[in-house]
Amino acid sequence: MSSPTTNRLRRRRRWLVLLFTALTAAGSMVFGWLAAHLDAQVGEQRLDGELRRVTSTVTRLIQYDGTFITAFVSEDELNTRCPQFAILPGGTERFTGYFSQQQCVPLDPAVLAGLAAEAVRTGRLLSGYVRGGGGELVRVGAEPFRDSRGQYLGAVVAAVDAGPERARHNRMVLFVVTGCALLVIAVGVAGQLFSGWAIRPAVAALEQQEILLADTAHDLRTPVAALRALAETALANPTQRTELLPRTVHLAGRMGSIIDGLLVRARLAAGVERLAVQPVWLDQLVSTVVEETPTDGAQVTVTTAPTKVDVDPELVQRAIGNLLDNALRHGRRPGDAAVVHITVAGGRVMVADHGPGIDASMAQENFDRFSSGGGSSGLGLSIVRWVAQAHGGMLRVYNAEEGGAIFELVLPSDD
Repeated sequence: MSSPTTNRLRRRRRWLVLLFTALTAAGSMVFGWLAAHLDAQVGEQRLDGELRRVTSTVTRLIQYDGTFITAFVSEDELNTRCPQFAILPGGTERFTGYFSQQQCVPLDPAVLAGLAAEAVRTGRLLSGYVRGGGGELVRVGAEPFRDSRGQYLGAVVAAVDAGPERARHNRMVLFVVTGCALLVIAVGVAGQLFSGWAIRPAVAALEQQEILLADTAHDLRTPVAALRALAETALANPTQRTELLPRTVHLAGRMGSIIDGLLVRARLAAGVERLAVQPVWLDQLVSTVVEETPTDGAQVTVTTAPTKVDVDPELVQRAIGNLLDNALRHGRRPGDAAVVHITVAGGRVMVADHGPGIDASMAQENFDRFSSGGGSSGLGLSIVRWVAQAHGGMLRVYNAEEGGAIFELVLPSDD
């Protein structure tokens, strides 16, 4: 279950991803609009260039010496090619208009005449869009021409079908929109993935911190309560202080061991505990741990085979000590002394007890804490699991067929 702190961190991550994606979307929209606008201008300039080529050439071919002469115009190849053109009067001097032989798009002559009159009136090149006879979008350009006296007589009006250019522009706009949409989606997905990857260590650290605090409170509650009870009893009954003092010292030592174990686990989880790996005879290490551990009347047997492993001896010694301590504390029947058997072979340490066994639902490796039928807090076993994983091994927990629990610590072996 996620804590409120980690949930807030994840919410902030989502808001940051949304903000980053929104900024990318806004930037993509601006870029798309600019690209479409520039492409439209380039398309119009391309069409106007074709029209200008026609109108400028035709105006040079026109002759006027009191009579309008189009002989050279009719002989030029432009007369039979697109864009089509027309020579129309637009000033006070009237003459019969001339239309090129090739009709590329149907146009209303009245529209062309109006463009010619406007070009003559303004004295400059005009361009724009009109609709053809069939509703086609047509780009037109009108260039006025003068007589020998410098007076405007009329204008050359050229027209070209703008449909292909508009279709090309629409395809370009669709490509840009699709590309921007895919970019925004990719940025959102990448932001979600990379932000998750970036905050994963922080989330893990927060979760480990909260687990550590919960473990500390859980595992210290009972000994602290017992220590307080002993202190209150000693205060109320001075004659029992001699009897209560050893128990108080024992509880204080147990609390120190719990705190030490919690710190080791926290350092392992945070990755700040560096392994001092060296070749170690695992069978000898286990035998040493058993010899140094008070059994309090319990029966402990050890069966070993020479096994060499590359591990941090201090951490592995702590892990084996935790397994043995767990078996001595909780691996017994009510009223009976604990019976523990340890087997070492092939990089494996198996600790079997004759207790009530373990809850199968809590015996999975992916649980941070373990719980035994005897009421173990699970902290010691959790540390064992962390030590095993730090060495590339594992901790297996299962019940024996004849009863009791078996804890199997597996470490990489040189065998």
